[in-house]
Amino acid sequence: MTATAVVTAVLAGSAACGTVENLSAGQKLDRAFDKLGAERSLSFELDLDADAKTLQALDADAAPGEELPDKVAELLSGAKISLSVQSKKPLAESGEKDFTGVGMKVSSPEGDLLEYRVVGDYTYFRADVATLSSATGTPAPPADELPEDAGTFKKILEGEWVKVATKELQQDALSQGEPSAEPTLDAKTQNKIVKALRGVIAREVEFKTAGDKDGTEHVTATAPFRTLLTGLLDGIRPLAKELPAGIEFPADKDFKDAPDVKVAADFALKNGALTEVSVDLAKLAENAKVKKLALVLRVGKGEKTTAPAGATEVKLDELLESVLGSAAGDAAL
Repeated sequence: MTATAVVTAVLAGSAACGTVENLSAGQKLDRAFDKLGAERSLSFELDLDADAKTLQALDADAAPGEELPDKVAELLSGAKISLSVQSKKPLAESGEKDFTGVGMKVSSPEGDLLEYRVVGDYTYFRADVATLSSATGTPAPPADELPEDAGTFKKILEGEWVKVATKELQQDALSQGEPSAEPTLDAKTQNKIVKALRGVIAREVEFKTAGDKDGTEHVTATAPFRTLLTGLLDGIRPLAKELPAGIEFPADKDFKDAPDVKVAADFALKNGALTEVSVDLAKLAENAKVKKLALVLRVGKGEKTTAPAGATEVKLDELLESVLGSAAGDAAL
């Protein structure tokens, strides 16, 4: 939500230095994101608007034998990532302790591939190991050939739900030296970033609004890709000392090979609320065979995340022991 707030403020705030068209578009985006922040539950769905042949065309320069396999290309072209969140407070005001349910799922036309849910004191997860193994060419041991003491690992291979106490996951992350939460920006630093970037956005991004049809309106933001990236980086770099530790900035030379073609992001607003964002990436591919390539994010009302029935509780150390034991037995064979 912090990232969303910063992006929204920058887009809308650019209107202050822009044209009347920018002003109108910026205000509409601002109001749309305000509506999202006022919700207590939301769902997001992310996917690629591209077919398998297009994804393989992106890999045309790969060395012989390292090309994107057909099964992987088909899996990626049809895959979707879904996220649903619920909170006791409006999402814009929510902290980690306010969320009552979180669910994430990676699915394909054939079914769900990966899924996890955080409900109450537990984190639940399951995976379609057979489909993932087939697509990636990484064989997994057949569940029916595992010994009885394989325990939870066998259930995972069979695609059943297992659950781990969320506190145990958090403690394990801390023991591995991982931060317990993502670094955040305080309000003062956010305001400085917004102010630094507004000039860049106003100068480089062109906003346009399309006609209203059936309550749906489109706001398009267009900008030269490399120029915008380097401009945004130059705007933030002076604030590096005020940002959370661990954030590293790429150098300008890292963008020298990035195409400077214009890239457009389309924001769909239904009765003033954001319903979809589509970013056209085809021009960035620099490949004549790539005609349609877009990253699409759909926004909807979040459904309540519930705990799946029949999930097997497991301890992390027991799960690790089961996985390692099964792998050792498989290697011995």
